Amino acid sequence: MKVYGYDKCGTCRSTVKWLKAHDIEITEQVPLFETPPSAIELAELLKRSGLEIKKFFNTSGEVYKEMNLKDKLPGMSQEQMLELLASNGRLIKRPIVTDGHKVTVGFKEEAFKDVWAKG
Repeated sequence: MKVYGYDKCGTCRSTVKWLKAHDIEITEQVPLFETPPSAIELAELLKRSGLEIKKFFNTSGEVYKEMNLKDKLPGMSQEQMLELLASNGRLIKRPIVTDGHKVTVGFKEEAFKDVWAKG
């Protein structure tokens, strides 16, 4: 399991704790702010998640608000949005969890039970 997150993020810590409690091995933890995924990686994560691209944006984050993205995103292409996300890890909603096939964005325990719980 690969987790893109931020060490000081409570939601990210809750995610790691939940995965460990459910005996799900984390093979890689990627520091989202230092090494955000590339636009190509994000496009693959987006495709596998089945979500709309807006769900990948940290809409409550300072950078999102400072850049006035609420108003700008509707006029952007998906490629432009992916490039924007790849350019600044603080714009990405965290954590992103993937096993290479499935992808979840953010942490909601019910969703994690549905997607990641074994058995």
